[in-house]
Amino acid sequence: MKINRIAKRAGQSFILLSALALLSVSLMAFSNPQSVMDLVQVRLSNTDAFSSIRGVYGGVGLTLFISLLYLMLRDVPKGLAFLSLLWGFYALSRIITTLSEGPLGAFGQQWLVIESVFCLIALLLLWANRKASATLSA
Repeated sequence: MKINRIAKRAGQSFILLSALALLSVSLMAFSNPQSVMDLVQVRLSNTDAFSSIRGVYGGVGLTLFISLLYLMLRDVPKGLAFLSLLWGFYALSRIITTLSEGPLGAFGQQWLVIESVFCLIALLLLWANRKASATLSA
């Protein structure tokens, strides 16, 4: 019973950490889309570009934040499965970029490591939560 509770709390903590990370970028995008693009040295030059960054990083990010909070409270394994996909596909997109366009800069390399580690953490916590649940059911 105690292991089950520890696995659940660790999973919830990781979901919350991920949700807050996404929320911070979302709020930055809503308030100042250019600040998000400054991270990768891209200049927004028209209102459609500002709107798109607000929509993708702001709106989608806020949707992800709310969804993760719901999963954190209602279904930790689904939240962890979702995060393993999210962080894994972020990392995959950077690997594809490296193969297609060439080496990443310092920002991209740093985030490739972070996203890969977060994907692995999500997978390990998902495994721990499922194992704890299976032990409890047996």
